[in-house]
Amino acid sequence: MKLLHPSISSRRAFMGQALVASTFMIVPRHVLGRGFIAPSDMITLGSIGCGKQGESLRHSFLTTGQAQIVAAADVFKAKVDRTTQKVNAFYAEKKGVGTYKSCEAYDDFRKILDRKDIDAVVIATPDHWHAPIAIRACKAGKDVYCEKPLTPTIHEGRAVVDAVRKHNRVFQTGSMQRSWKEFRQAVELVRNGYIGEVKTVKVNVGGPPVVFNLEGQPVPAGMNWEMWLGPNVVDRPYHPDLAPSLEYEPKIWPHWRYFKDFAGGDMADWGAHMFDIAQWGLDMDGSGPVELTPPTGVEDKGLVYKYANGIEMIHTPAEGDKFCHFIGTKGEVWVARGKLKTTPEELKDHKITAEEKHVYQSADHYMDFLNSIRSRQKPIADVEIGHRTASICNLGNIAYKLRRPLQWDPAKEKFINDEAANKQLSRPLKSEWSV
Repeated sequence: MKLLHPSISSRRAFMGQALVASTFMIVPRHVLGRGFIAPSDMITLGSIGCGKQGESLRHSFLTTGQAQIVAAADVFKAKVDRTTQKVNAFYAEKKGVGTYKSCEAYDDFRKILDRKDIDAVVIATPDHWHAPIAIRACKAGKDVYCEKPLTPTIHEGRAVVDAVRKHNRVFQTGSMQRSWKEFRQAVELVRNGYIGEVKTVKVNVGGPPVVFNLEGQPVPAGMNWEMWLGPNVVDRPYHPDLAPSLEYEPKIWPHWRYFKDFAGGDMADWGAHMFDIAQWGLDMDGSGPVELTPPTGVEDKGLVYKYANGIEMIHTPAEGDKFCHFIGTKGEVWVARGKLKTTPEELKDHKITAEEKHVYQSADHYMDFLNSIRSRQKPIADVEIGHRTASICNLGNIAYKLRRPLQWDPAKEKFINDEAANKQLSRPLKSEWSV
């Protein structure tokens, strides 16, 4: 007999009443037969953040067939209504009925956290909201899938890790490249020494965030702009580039990611993907660099991170593909989305044998999260991994801001003998949303 997660078992009575009310009959698994999941065994999800990335995650989790989205929350009514309508239409089509309502819409994520029948939440808000929501979700007993980069400050990242561990939650960071075969192959080639001793890693992503420079425009009807700003103590006016309407949304990826009030620029947005692969390949998921040297002149291409073992990771912002490039004494591995290049060339198709080193294997980032909820094991992009990757991005932004060499202690997560730099490890938050 399959053992269910305690929160799944404890909500049986609630689910029984709710599902009967919506004509959803709970049928034992043995009646359904092999390959079918009883409704009572489905993992229930609440979606927090219904914008462009939230829509992508909605589709990804629905198509697993292993989870049921029963709630969605967003400060923009039009967006949460879109999500709930699509979820309900998905289930109506699955059941062959005209209408079916199983997903409730909310204007405040805390209403989702209050529901005892929800097992986990999917957080797809702007970065400045990640830590306050994730920490409260853990306290409410929810497992968490949270978009990358995990947090805009190192202090908030550690607070999220602490909350996950204290409340025994499963936490998956949305660093989905770890579940893609080209990145796994690249990392295993590096870890097994096929390019010799790694000396340098080059990471190509964009630069730090910029100062807010948008002129205010009228807030759209049905949007709670004050709630969108949330924990930020700095008040900023609404602009569609930050939170686009449904009509404007297809034209852009929202630009909040480029302003330091809300996120860490391309350094964090894409960096959370490519620095993540660098850390994975170097087997540094639980640590980080010890020195940072920002560029000092036009001849320098970017920031240099140095690890205790002497390896240098260089931020090399350039046009074209975002990539991670490992350079060793015997060869090279270059990897980007859908692309893997090696020196020697035949190395990219080399089969790693069973006796060699292997990293955690996941072929589906979303199923990996759901499987971990059931097993209570850490997923491929556990919270500590997400925090350490975000730390690389945040450290880089601090170094670019201060424009001087920095010494970092990855164990204590503090700069060495540098009070001014240590003040950059956190940001002021409204007391209501403190972490």
